[in-house]
Amino acid sequence: MDKYDLYRDIATRTGGDIYVGVVGPVRTGKSTVVKQFMEKLVVDGIKDADARARAIDEIPQSADGKTIMTTQPRFVPAEAARVNFRDNLAVNMRLIDCVGYLVAGALGGEEDGRDRMVSTPWSEEDMPFAEAAEIGTDKVIREHSTVAVAVLTDGSFTGIPREQYIPAEEKVIAELKRTGKPFAVLLNTADPAAESARTLAAELAAKYDAPVTVAHAPSMTESDISAVMEDILLEFGVRRIDLKLPRWVQALPADDEVVREMLSAVRDMGEKVSKMKDYEGIDAFFEGREFWQLPSGVELEAGEGRIEVTVRPKEDVFYRVASRESGLDITDDFSLLANIRTMAAAKSRTERLAAALEQAEATGYGIVHPTVEEMTLGEPEIIRQGQQYGVRLSASAPSLHIMRVDVKTEVSPIVGSEQQSSELLGSLLRDFEGDKQAIWQTNIFGRSLSALVADGIRSKLDLVPADAENKLRRTLGRIVNEGKGGVICILL
Repeated sequence: MDKYDLYRDIATRTGGDIYVGVVGPVRTGKSTVVKQFMEKLVVDGIKDADARARAIDEIPQSADGKTIMTTQPRFVPAEAARVNFRDNLAVNMRLIDCVGYLVAGALGGEEDGRDRMVSTPWSEEDMPFAEAAEIGTDKVIREHSTVAVAVLTDGSFTGIPREQYIPAEEKVIAELKRTGKPFAVLLNTADPAAESARTLAAELAAKYDAPVTVAHAPSMTESDISAVMEDILLEFGVRRIDLKLPRWVQALPADDEVVREMLSAVRDMGEKVSKMKDYEGIDAFFEGREFWQLPSGVELEAGEGRIEVTVRPKEDVFYRVASRESGLDITDDFSLLANIRTMAAAKSRTERLAAALEQAEATGYGIVHPTVEEMTLGEPEIIRQGQQYGVRLSASAPSLHIMRVDVKTEVSPIVGSEQQSSELLGSLLRDFEGDKQAIWQTNIFGRSLSALVADGIRSKLDLVPADAENKLRRTLGRIVNEGKGGVICILL
């Protein structure tokens, strides 16, 4: 990640104040880490010369060995410095050093075989150094920092065995997790390239579920510092997960099986993707899905806490959905385009009927007007009116007249006695009152009521004689063409 983008995003998540609490057990190199952060990150970004000079003077000193050097929490610089990373990016930044939790074997916690007593701002009376160190460290973690670096060590430069650090480091990690503040682990070792250091780093990452960077604190580079800060950035919580889907998927209803499977993956992500670092495991939520491929891209907007996932259905899903929705056989681009052309032609024909059908449903009568293409022009001829002559131009065009005719039919099953008829009537009435649609499925003599009624209506429509249809059409033609409105109809 670009250096400037990294600190911009962290500043966005912390409200513009990057206060880094450097915590951990005593004698792990915390003050050295603070020194490296200040020299390689903070000091050069302070534009004010006086403020920069003060910040340099406030950088803590450090030394090897077993003796505890830091005696109380220390803000470096004392006042948060305005650090300019570039013209449009300036943040308030400071580091907070602390004593840390005591470990067995460290010197400085006792004097003459007794607890070393120190005065603190948290009590009017002197208190044991170990207690003061713990209170100060807790305050750095809970109150003074917005993010934290937990400095741990393998003991390779202190002379204190690794196992003696474990209780204190477990305590500091537990306290960091309790606050919920983003933090990363820096494993300080004399030889970062050693296999033992790499193995320990992997063990710590698994044990504490936290990112671990291996470094030799006195030799830390700017890239080491950026790696730690990037780990911290990815420890911030996820605020939103956005999915980029093909637009055609958005046309499907929410209960469609393709959409349901995608939503299932989203729900799983919502339950398990809690930190920005979890983006690395997003592929797992789409493995083994029937309709969806693995994500083709995952982008982070770390400053916003947003993860954007680009995901596409499998290759054949579009054609399967198109076939299901249209009722047509669509298997590839060729069949898709062929069916589109056929449906487009059908659509242009049915669109002409739509208005007439709506009119017929509303008023009982609808008309489909002819198009210019359907008009036929007759041969012009000369006509005479008295002493004047003219030219007659005649034309004809087909029009469609749609009439709504309410067809009535009856179903009168003979079931036997009057009592049996009454029982059937009672059953039908109960169904009618409970669910008017369910009555259509009532079984009468092995057939549903809907089938019997449909047969009755169909038989009546089929009985209209062809000559009667022709007579109706001719009659309507005369009414339209001659403007005659008076009609006498005699049914024989």
